[in-house]
Formats: sequence, C-alpha cells, structure tokens
Amino acid sequence: MFKKILIALVVAVILFCVVATMQPSTFHVQRSLVMKAGADKIYTEINDLKKWNAWSPWVKLDPNATVT
Repeated sequence: MFKKILIALVVAVILFCVVATMQPSTFHVQRSLVMKAGADKIYTEINDLKKWNAWSPWVKLDPNATVT
C-alpha cells in the first residue's frame, strides 16, 4: 500500500514539473475602467491627500483607521 502511494506521489510531482515547464515564462495582466468623468475632475480628487478618505476602498474596510 505504501509503495502505491509513493509511486502516485512521484508521478504527481513529475506531472506537475512537466506541466510547469510547458508554461510560458512571462504573462501579462491588464485591467481597465471607464469613468464618466473628465481627467481634470479625477486629477483634482486623487491629487489632494485630504480627499482620499472619500474614495479609498481601504477606509471602507476599516472605518476606525486613522490617516496621518
């Protein structure tokens, strides 16, 4: 029984290595978002550090956090 488990484990590791070597060495991740606001409006919101709490997703996750 132990021998069968060991053989299955070795086969799984070899299969994983073969599949891993067949994958491309680089990859590309891209995200996009369309906003219904002009660049000047967006820039004024993100450029002012005092306004970050209004739109930051991290503030919503922890409302008791303090920003200094």
